Amino acid sequence: MKKSSAFILIAALTLSASPICQAAEKKNPEANKLAVEGAEAAKNQDFDKAVDLLKKATAMDHKYADKLAAVYQQRAYAAANDQRYGDAINDYNEALKLTPQAAARIHEVRAAVEMKIQDYDKALADYSELIKEKPNEIKYLNYRAYIYELKNDLQNSQADNEKVLKVDPNNQDAKARKQRIEQKLAEMVTVTPPPRSPTPSPTHSPARKKKP
Repeated sequence: MKKSSAFILIAALTLSASPICQAAEKKNPEANKLAVEGAEAAKNQDFDKAVDLLKKATAMDHKYADKLAAVYQQRAYAAANDQRYGDAINDYNEALKLTPQAAARIHEVRAAVEMKIQDYDKALADYSELIKEKPNEIKYLNYRAYIYELKNDLQNSQADNEKVLKVDPNNQDAKARKQRIEQKLAEMVTVTPPPRSPTPSPTHSPARKKKP
């Protein structure tokens, strides 16, 4: 094919594709309008309004789900700073549903909030998910070892702690925890007392007959 012919073909394809792209942009003008307004509301930290607008936009076109998830996380962060921890966790839950591909980030910040309210079972689950992705991440192992220790699950705490020390032998948190765990385990060991010596039964001498 001559260069001039190839150029004409490429130009023709470009021109024919252009209306299609424009049509795609105009497919959901209302959704786009709502998304723009939602982004502006988020910029002004009016997160309730931003969530409402972006929920409507996402219902019309799912491509705005990422933006909605981002605003949920912003609102969650603000709620956590105001000590509205339940609201924060709810928003992180919604963000996770919308963007499972961002799970690592959401698990981490949600776990931090769960630790604040001492919901250790849920925090444990979040850190376990993080450790699946990064099995040698000291920060996550330390947190999970700490939770296990609080729950008096010393074996699992010790296992995570050893992993930390394997990666970082001088980790101060892990070294202190190792001493505590070893002390607790030592206290739990019960020394079995020796069996008692059999007590001899008293012997009775036969009664002597009285002399007449």
